[in-house]
Amino acid sequence: MATTIFLVRHAEHELLGRVLCGRMPGVSLGDAGRQQALRLGHRLQQEGLTALYTSPLARARETAAVVGQQCGLAADIATEFNEIDFGRWTGASFDRLDPDPTWQRWNAERSSVRPPDGESMAEAQARAVVGVRRIEARHPEASVAIVSHADVIKSVLAWCLSLSMDFHARFEVGPASVSAMAMWGTGAKVLWMNEAVTT
Repeated sequence: MATTIFLVRHAEHELLGRVLCGRMPGVSLGDAGRQQALRLGHRLQQEGLTALYTSPLARARETAAVVGQQCGLAADIATEFNEIDFGRWTGASFDRLDPDPTWQRWNAERSSVRPPDGESMAEAQARAVVGVRRIEARHPEASVAIVSHADVIKSVLAWCLSLSMDFHARFEVGPASVSAMAMWGTGAKVLWMNEAVTT
């Protein structure tokens, strides 16, 4: 028997696709994001969740609050699933970042490059994997949802699939999407990735 872990990316905010928000404070869901969160809650009602965890950032907590309201759960904050610390890149527009050679290397070589004064992908992966192992041990044979961020979710899926983080761009984790994995003891497998909740 296994614990099923639903990895949920937070819903949309108004800076999505324009600014590398990272751990910026005050980034909240917009109207579209709140609607997405409602659909996520409706979708996850079907999974019999027994626990709900969230990144400490506002956009994740807001998503988790809506999901939790529909599933009858209070979300526990879990810092292991916080967004990557992008250091000096935090708050920069993608237009400004795109010509930066270090930014280009970061996107091509995630396993070895780190943001300036920030956190490496390997460090983010290590803490997130500690988090999912802790949750699996705490909730054996249960269904649990974790609301987090695209790169953190990708890092957990890559760990499960034994993929280098250099391959992060080969699969998508969209806003308000659900990916799922099963964990048991020392074993784990991906059940599905990037289910977009549209209804």
